[in-house]
Amino acid sequence: MTSAVALQTDTPHRATQAPQLRIALVENHAIMREGLKRLIELQADFSIVADFGCVEECLNGIRDILPDVLVTDLIFPGQTGIELLDQIHRHSPATRTLVLTEHASETHVRGALQAGADGYVLKDCRSDELILGLRTVAAGQQFLCKAIASKVLSSYLSHDAPPASAPVECSLTDRERSVLTHIALGNSNKLIARQLGISPKTIEKHRSNLMRKLQLRNVAAITMYAIRHGMTSADSLGGYVQTR
Repeated sequence: MTSAVALQTDTPHRATQAPQLRIALVENHAIMREGLKRLIELQADFSIVADFGCVEECLNGIRDILPDVLVTDLIFPGQTGIELLDQIHRHSPATRTLVLTEHASETHVRGALQAGADGYVLKDCRSDELILGLRTVAAGQQFLCKAIASKVLSSYLSHDAPPASAPVECSLTDRERSVLTHIALGNSNKLIARQLGISPKTIEKHRSNLMRKLQLRNVAAITMYAIRHGMTSADSLGGYVQTR
């Protein structure tokens, strides 16, 4: 009896824990890097598995780490975060990428998204927005912080946008392109129908067709697609884009 009790005491019950989200950081300012590590690891299910001070360090070490999410700035001495984004999927194909930067210009946003960034967050955003961005891109979806989402699609709506450049986009009809733009703005089918002078049922059909053709799942993916493929400018439109 005594030995049985002792055996039970020596084998404590272990609660099942959810797997941690493995995150790597690329940031050349040491103080900023340390602050980010402490902030991110306040989340019980987040773990910083590596931090790098430059693009070269990251590319040399990423294969051995294979993080779930890589958080990177865009400006580094010598090489840029854009170059890192271009190369990261060859080194760690499953890693999702989130840009965390102070740069909000159209050039930087478009360059990062076209290079394959899955999310874009400004350094002056709230910490809970960064955490939401990390969770969103880790789930395989796209994320734009409020400040960036509020700037997309303005030139398109002003009829100043350049023509779309993606070959797959050419399979869309003119009406589907128009519907895509309104969806990215967050407009409801009813509102889009009123603006375009057609029925909500027709809008739903166009919406279904364009999302099937482009393999897009939600409003965030539509907006990211539009930016990446030259259908928009990132200048001055309201709207918070994230997955739900």
